[in-house]
Amino acid sequence: MATTPKALKPDLASLRIQDAKRNNTGSVKRWLWIVLALIVLVLIAAAASAFLNRKTEVQVASSTKPATGPAGVLNASGYITPRRRATIAAKITGRVTGVFFDEGTRVTEGQLLATLDDSDARRALDSTKADRDSSEAAIADYEVQLRNAEIELRRAEQLLKGGVQTQEFLDNARTTADSLRAKITLAKQQVIAAEARIREQQQAVDNCTIRAPFAGIVVSKDAQVGEMVSPISAGGGFTRTGIATIVDLHSNEIEVDVSESYIAKVRNDQGVNAVLDAYPDWTIPAKVRTVIPTADRQKATVKVRISFTAPDHVHLFDPAADPRILPDMGVKVTFLEDADRSKKKEDKSAAVALVPQKAVRQDNSSKYVLLVKDGVLERRAVTVGSERGSDIEILAGLQPDQTIVVGGPDSLRDGQSVQIKQ
Repeated sequence: MATTPKALKPDLASLRIQDAKRNNTGSVKRWLWIVLALIVLVLIAAAASAFLNRKTEVQVASSTKPATGPAGVLNASGYITPRRRATIAAKITGRVTGVFFDEGTRVTEGQLLATLDDSDARRALDSTKADRDSSEAAIADYEVQLRNAEIELRRAEQLLKGGVQTQEFLDNARTTADSLRAKITLAKQQVIAAEARIREQQQAVDNCTIRAPFAGIVVSKDAQVGEMVSPISAGGGFTRTGIATIVDLHSNEIEVDVSESYIAKVRNDQGVNAVLDAYPDWTIPAKVRTVIPTADRQKATVKVRISFTAPDHVHLFDPAADPRILPDMGVKVTFLEDADRSKKKEDKSAAVALVPQKAVRQDNSSKYVLLVKDGVLERRAVTVGSERGSDIEILAGLQPDQTIVVGGPDSLRDGQSVQIKQ
C-alpha cells in the first residue's frame, strides 16, 4: 500500500528576519558610540589647546621719576585727629523739646542747637519777678507814709516849742518817721535780693537752651526730641548725657605712634609727607608740631602730633578748606631727613626711578623686575636704594615710564607671554 506524502508546511522561522533587524540595530549603535567618542576627543583636544595657549594675567604699574627733595627716614601710620572736639551737654537735667541740627551740619559759635523744657524755670522766674514788683510797690507806699510822717514830725516840733504838745508826742512822731525810713531801706534790699533771684532764675531758663561753643561741624547727633538729658549719668539707659559732638575742622592734625626704637629720628618742625588711605595719590605736606614727652609702656611707642603746612612749609594749610580731610581718617606719614643730609645722599647715589616695593623680586642674592614689552616678559636686574613710603628707589637697571609687573604668580619667567589684567 503506497504512503501518501506529507504536505509541506511553510517554515517562517527559517527566514530569520528578526536576526537581520537585530544585526542592523547593533551596527547603528556602534557607529553612534564611535561618533560620540570622536566628538568628545575633539572637545578635549580643543579645551587642552585653549588651556595651553591661555596667557597668564598680570598686574602692572609704571616706574616713575623720583621727586627731588628730602628723602624719607621713617614711616609711620596714624589718624586724623582734631585738637578741638567737644561733646555738647546740658548744664541741667531736662526733657528735650527741640533739636535744630543734623550730622554734617556746619554751625557757628553761639548757634542754637537744642532746647529743653523750661516751663518750670519760667514759672519760678515769674514768681521771683512778682516778689520784686511787690517790694517796689511797698517802697512807693512807704515813701508816701514817710512824707506824711515828716510833716507830722515838723508840726510836733513847732507845737513843742510853743508849749502846746509834750515831748512824748514829738518822740512818737520822730519814731514813726524813722521806722518808715527803715522799712523803705528794707524794701529796697528786698528788691535787690529779688533782682539777684531773677538773674538766677533767668540763668536756669537760659540753661534750657544749648548753643555751639565754637564754629565747626556736627559729627554726632546724640539726642532726640522727648528724651531726657543730664550732665551726669543718671536714670540708667533712659537718660542721655550729651546732645551733639562738634569738631573744629580747622584744628585737624595727624597723630601717629612711633616706636621708641626710632623716636630719635623724629624732632620738632621736621618735614613730613602725609598720604591719606582714602586718597593714596595725594601727598600732603606737613611738619612735626610736637613729640609728646612720654612713652606708652604697653605698646613701646611715643605719640607724635603733626600739623598740616602749605607746600612751601611756611604758611599753615587750612585742612577745613578741603572736604577730603575728615576726622579719624587713616593716614600714612613719611618723616623727611634734613635737606643738607639728603643732598649729600643724592650726590653719592641718585635714584633714577621709583617702583612699588612689590615689583622687586629676588632670586638668590640678586634683585630684578619683570618688564612687559608687547605682551612678553623681560627680566631686568636692578640695583635698589632706600624705601620711600610704599615705593623703593631704583639706582640702576631701569628708567622711568617703563611697564613693570607688580602682581602675578611666582612662576613668571623671562620671555613668557602674558596678558595685562584690566
